[in-house]
Order: sequence, then C-alpha cells, then structure tokens
Amino acid sequence: MHTVIVYESMYGNTREIAEAIAEGVHQADPAARVDCLPVTEAGAEVTRTADLLVVGGPTHMRGMSSGVSRHMAASAESHKEGHEDAAAEARESAGGPGLRSWFHHLPETESGTHAAAFDTRGATAGSGGAAKGIAQRLSHHHYDMVAEPEGFIVDGVDGPLHAGELDRARAWGAALV
Repeated sequence: MHTVIVYESMYGNTREIAEAIAEGVHQADPAARVDCLPVTEAGAEVTRTADLLVVGGPTHMRGMSSGVSRHMAASAESHKEGHEDAAAEARESAGGPGLRSWFHHLPETESGTHAAAFDTRGATAGSGGAAKGIAQRLSHHHYDMVAEPEGFIVDGVDGPLHAGELDRARAWGAALV
C-alpha cells in the first residue's frame, strides 16, 4: 500500500500532525510505503501513485487558508521574538502554493482511490475548520473518502498542539489503514 500525506503548514503544527499520521500508518502496516510531503513538493506524479491520499491544512478564517490569510499569518509570525524557525516556515509556506491552488492541479482519479482530510484548528466552536472543505475538494476529484474529516486542536493562534493531539493523530492514521 502506498500512502501519500500532503500538508500545508504555517507554524509547524499541521506538519507535526501529518508526520504523526504517517507514523500511525506505519504502525498499522509496517510494509506500507508512506510519503509525507508539504504541498509545495506534492506534484501529480506522486499523488497519482497513491492508494490512500491524506490531505491536511491549517484553519484560517474558519476555513481553508488563502493566499491573503497565509501572507497575514507569515507577517504576524515575523514580528514575534524567539520564533525564528516558525517565521521561516510561515514565510516559505506563504510564498508557495497553498492547498486551494494545489487542488486546481490535482488530477481526477478513478473510483476506488481512497482519501482522507484533516486540519489543525482552534479549540473554540467558532474557530471553524478546513477539513470539510478539503474533503469536498477530494470528493470532487472522485476520491472515495474513508473517514470523516478530522480536526486536531491547536492551543492559541499559532500553537503549540493541544496535549494528546499527536497521539490522536497516530491513532487516526492507523485507523485509516
């Protein structure tokens, strides 16, 4: 089985969740081939070979990020002292394509190719979530969803991840297999 996990991450939280999902897939199927890639490295040649495509991103303004929201997040992060690594990741992410534009280039697939969607989001109900929009776009490309869209909680605006979320992501990844 070949699993491809594609993620967009501004502050590193979504990347950490994606990596934990990859660990969960490996725990459930040690022989599985797993590629865990930022959206900037996930071209059609990689996604086309997936038996399972898992896609995730941060929640911005109650939904999927946009070019404007990514630039706003990168700008805010660059003004924080002691956050040099996060600021570098935010700038890199803001400068490249986000999930919205990535979906424009995702080839449609045949029925029987599986997918799942996740996001990182705030703890309050008003935070919204990006996973549902991601799942809808995957369905429009004819992917068969194998799980309900999942949200992983971030404390504060830019993290860290809420206690226990990495373990929950590992378990969710294992359950996808």
